[in-house]
Amino acid sequence: MANQPKTQHRSVRIDDADWADLLARGGDRSAVIKQLVGWYLRRPGAELPERPPAPAPADAPSAD
Repeated sequence: MANQPKTQHRSVRIDDADWADLLARGGDRSAVIKQLVGWYLRRPGAELPERPPAPAPADAPSAD
């Protein structure tokens, strides 16, 4: 069959706000989840994905 994925599709439940924030900050949500699973299972060479910088506090003065 053409275009057959190498892995089976899985479903996980993640809060809508967290899912949207993950896309906004990390881009490739699938890659981040795969990296986390590999790290959690202690797969050889697996590392935690790099975290995006923390957002600035809402009450912080602007850099103008």
